[in-house]
Amino acid sequence: MAERRMFTKKVTDDDNFMALSSSAQALYLHLNMSADDDGFNNQVTICMFKAHASLDDLQALLERRYLYQFDNGVIVIKHWRMANALRKDRYTPTAFQEELAKLQIKDNGSYTLGNQMATTWQPNGNQMATQVSIDKNRLDKSNNILSDKSDTKPIKRKHFVKPTVEEIEKYCWEKGYDMVNAGYFFDYYESKGWLVGKTPMKDWKAAVRNWAKNEKEWKPKKEEKVFQSTGSTIEKKEVDPETERMMREYGILED
Repeated sequence: MAERRMFTKKVTDDDNFMALSSSAQALYLHLNMSADDDGFNNQVTICMFKAHASLDDLQALLERRYLYQFDNGVIVIKHWRMANALRKDRYTPTAFQEELAKLQIKDNGSYTLGNQMATTWQPNGNQMATQVSIDKNRLDKSNNILSDKSDTKPIKRKHFVKPTVEEIEKYCWEKGYDMVNAGYFFDYYESKGWLVGKTPMKDWKAAVRNWAKNEKEWKPKKEEKVFQSTGSTIEKKEVDPETERMMREYGILED
């Protein structure tokens, strides 16, 4: 097996690749470096360790079609032949011939999964000719093999939709959050533009849970001493959240 591996900027300089986490990019590079001469690799766990990568990083590479993974755990680098071409005297065929037989070579040199008739990949220059026989039966998605519907398709993120007061009340009732005022919760985040700090809210139900948790922790502290400007105590009373906000805003209530 050759000791040198090449990479194409058509892949590594692509915006979709750059959008991956640094650990996912490192995992891709390590998988390439330890792949055999046909781009197959059965040392995924070792590469993850070297790259300090997680299963989420591997899943991201699979979802974006930088890799294909077969049901036995072996992966193949999709764009392998776009950058790595070996002379016949330096080429060692892969041991994963059964998996290789399920692949097809696209015009740009990248692998794809297919169910067409067997075709022969024609080499350029000193490249080694490889017979690629395609399995006529369609690959079952349940075998942990991702179909090639599109190349490097960006991952779609769920769009946040702000809830109604009724939806908040219903969720609080289901969870037993009696201390949460749904209307105040809605008005508070509506005034904030539905931001949590400086970050757009992603999950309003999680925000409700945090709100309920904070209400439970702060309840013993709600009994405040109200002061005049002179600092003398007027009375000791329970302060509701909206009143507390207004009193703090006008300097009536002190910590």
